[in-house]
Amino acid sequence: MLELFIIIFYFLAVILIGILSRRKHWGLDDFFVSRRRQSTVFVTGSLLATIIGGSATLGMAGLGFSRGLTGIWWLLAGSIGLMILGTFLAKKVRDAGLYTLPELIEKQYDKWAALAASILIVLAWTAVIAGQIIAAGKIFSILGVGNSSTWMIIFTLTFVAYVIIGGQYAVIRTDLLQSILIFGGIFAAGIFLLVKIGGPGSLYSSLPSDSFSFPLSSKFGIRDLLTYLLITGSTYVVGPDIYSRLFCAKDSRTARKSVFFAAGMLIPVAFIIVLIGMGALVLFPQTAPEQAFPVVIINLFPPFLGGLVLAALISAVMSSADTTVLSASIILTRDIFGFFKPAASEKSIINLSRLSILILGLIALALALVLQGVISALLFAYTIYTCGVIVPVIMGFYKDKLKLTPLSAVIGIIAGGLAGLTSKLWQIPYLDLIALPLSGVLLYMVSLLDRKLKNRTKISATFGNTDA
Repeated sequence: MLELFIIIFYFLAVILIGILSRRKHWGLDDFFVSRRRQSTVFVTGSLLATIIGGSATLGMAGLGFSRGLTGIWWLLAGSIGLMILGTFLAKKVRDAGLYTLPELIEKQYDKWAALAASILIVLAWTAVIAGQIIAAGKIFSILGVGNSSTWMIIFTLTFVAYVIIGGQYAVIRTDLLQSILIFGGIFAAGIFLLVKIGGPGSLYSSLPSDSFSFPLSSKFGIRDLLTYLLITGSTYVVGPDIYSRLFCAKDSRTARKSVFFAAGMLIPVAFIIVLIGMGALVLFPQTAPEQAFPVVIINLFPPFLGGLVLAALISAVMSSADTTVLSASIILTRDIFGFFKPAASEKSIINLSRLSILILGLIALALALVLQGVISALLFAYTIYTCGVIVPVIMGFYKDKLKLTPLSAVIGIIAGGLAGLTSKLWQIPYLDLIALPLSGVLLYMVSLLDRKLKNRTKISATFGNTDA
C-alpha cells in the first residue's frame, strides 16, 4: 500500500508542475516549443524521458525475458538513429525554426505533402500513445489494487491534465525530473536483481547459452534485426516527438549536442533493462514477459524504495505519453486544422490544441483498452509512419539535387503509409522493409514523370502562343 501512496504523490506533483508552469499570457512559442530557449541539459533530459517509455522499460524487459540479450536492439537501433540524426540532420532541423515536422515537409515540398504527412502522423502517434497507456496499466496491475483498465483511465486523465495546463513548458521541466527518476530506478533495479541472483556469473549459468547470443540468436534473426534498424531506428532519425525537442533548443549546437548525449546514454540503459528481464526469467519464470520489470520491483525491493522505483517506471511511461500527445495535438491543430483555417488567432490555436490533447488522449485510451501488447502496438504504429514519412523527409533535405517534385512526395507518403498498413494487417513478410527503398524509387520516378509532363505542357503552351 505504501507503493500506492508514493505513486499518488508523484501524480499530484506532476499536475502541480503543470499548474506552476501555466502563464497568464500564452503565445505559440510558449505552448509549442517552450520559447526556444532550452539548454543542453533540458533538451537531453527531455529526449531521454521521451525515448525511455513503455517500450524501453516494460517492452524491452519483456524482450530480455523472452529472447535474451538481443532484446537490446530495440534501444540500440534508436541510439544508432540518433547518431545519424546528430551527424547529418539535427542542425538543419533546428535552423529551420519551425513548430512541427509537417511544417518542415511543407517547406521541403508543399502544403499538400504536409497535410498527407500530418494525417499519417496523427493516426500513428495515437497508437503510440495507446502503447504507453497499456504499459501504465500493466505496471499498476502489479499493485493488486483495482484493475488495469481503471488505472489506464486514471493515468490518461493525469498526463492529459498537466499537458493541457502547462503545455510544452511544463513537459520540458517534468521530463528532466522524470529522466533522473528513470535512470535511478533502472540502475537500482538492475543492482538489486544481480545481487539477488548472485552476480553476473550466476545469471549466465542459470540461463541457456542462446540467451546471451548477440547480435543474432535462434529467437532473433536477420529479419528481426533489419526491422528494428529500419523501422524502429528510423523514427529516431525523423520523428515528430524527437524533432519537437530539437525545436525547443536554444540553437543548433545545443540540438546536436543533446542528440549525441542522448544516443550515448541509451546504450547502458538498454543493457540494464534487458538484463532485468533476463533475471526475472530466472527468479519469476511464470511471469508474463511485459510484466517482468514491475514484478521484480514489487518482489525484491522494500516497500518505500519499491514505491520510488515504481514511480520511476511510471514516469518513464508518462514522459513518453505527454510528449507524444502534445506532438500529435500540435500537428492536428496547426497542420490539419490550420490547413483549412490558416487565419486563426494564436489564442484560438492554443485553445484548440488543448481540446485536441483531450480528444487524442481519450481515443488512445479507447484503443489501449482493446489492444494488448506494448511492443506490438508501437511496432504497428512505427511501421505505418516509417514507411510513409521517413524517406520523403530525408530525401527532401536534398530535393534540389534530386529534383523532387511536390506531387512525388504526396504519392510517396500515401503509398508508403498504405504499404506499411498492409504489411501489418495481412502479415505480408518483408513488405515493410521493401516499402522503404520502394518509397525512394517512387519519389524519384514520379518526380521524373512529373517534370516531363510539365515540360511538355510548357512547350505546348509556347508553340500554341507562337501559332496564335
